[in-house]
Amino acid sequence: MLTVKAFTATSATDPLAPATIERRDVGAHDVLIAIRYAGICHSDIHTVREEWGEITFPQVVGHEIVGEVAEVGSGVTEFAVGDRVGVGCMVNSCRECDACKAGLEQYCAAGNTGTYASVDHDGTITQGGYSTHIVVDKDFVLRVPESIPYEAAAPLLCAGITTYSPLAHWNAGPGKRVAVVGMGGLGHMAVKIAAAMGADVTVLSQTLSKQDDGLAFGAKHYYATSDPKTLKDLRNSFDLVINTVSAPLDFDGFVRLLALDGVWVNVGAPAEPISMRVFSLFNNRRSFAGSNIGGIAETQEMLDFCAEHDIAPEVEVIGADAINDAYERVLASDVRYRFVIDTATL
Repeated sequence: MLTVKAFTATSATDPLAPATIERRDVGAHDVLIAIRYAGICHSDIHTVREEWGEITFPQVVGHEIVGEVAEVGSGVTEFAVGDRVGVGCMVNSCRECDACKAGLEQYCAAGNTGTYASVDHDGTITQGGYSTHIVVDKDFVLRVPESIPYEAAAPLLCAGITTYSPLAHWNAGPGKRVAVVGMGGLGHMAVKIAAAMGADVTVLSQTLSKQDDGLAFGAKHYYATSDPKTLKDLRNSFDLVINTVSAPLDFDGFVRLLALDGVWVNVGAPAEPISMRVFSLFNNRRSFAGSNIGGIAETQEMLDFCAEHDIAPEVEVIGADAINDAYERVLASDVRYRFVIDTATL
């Protein structure tokens, strides 16, 4: 077993703190990654504060992981020591169900193995990327293109694929009117990716405070949802709406923004149940959907797409001693647009 430095949650209420954890020995099909950067996702906060359910402590979170291959198992030919690699939100799946065989491991019928807070194949609880090293099955390791800096690549492994997958699935592109609700870590990536795909992009944010950013990222239009006229004036306007907000909304008002056969897709995940009248969907044959990250092949496709189109998230690099403060700033929407931990500070 390899003992490594980490930043760990010991309860749902205590601050995260430095600790050490053990990583399994590198097996025949494993890759040992020396982590360079790890992004902070709102999911990390939901998890350690048990807002999505009870977890086992101590717990290391973080599923936006990039670094370099430090060692490979005897059966690994796809990667070599020194390769630039990343790990996203999952580290295993059953490999046998229809979803896995279709390259949609995120929808594994048995439930994919999350990068943290999941039961691994050896019965241990997975521990995530707020650490110096991680051991991962080669089939769940991704190549990070040379043109994307490490610190910018990290958030692509969650924020990037979480928005790329629904945009690709529902064919965002020329002639499609796409609205993005929220301009945070997920939202700003949705804007950049949808614009690169050729869609006509509109941002719907609570205020106009980030309007200049949204337009610079590729949006054509920007509206404040705090203005009561916005939801009324924009009814029947969009073919696809990507909702990145992890908080309750006036869903009845928002879904009326959809045009004929328009689709509303939730990628934000509020802890509370949502409420909506089904009658809101009847007009225009609207659909209400959800989307969950992406499969391994699609995540690699997303990384290559971002490299080709020079897309990268806006990041603020922090040291490990700033993680707890960063959590509070995420909750206060005080970041533009993703915190990334320099793991050399652990």
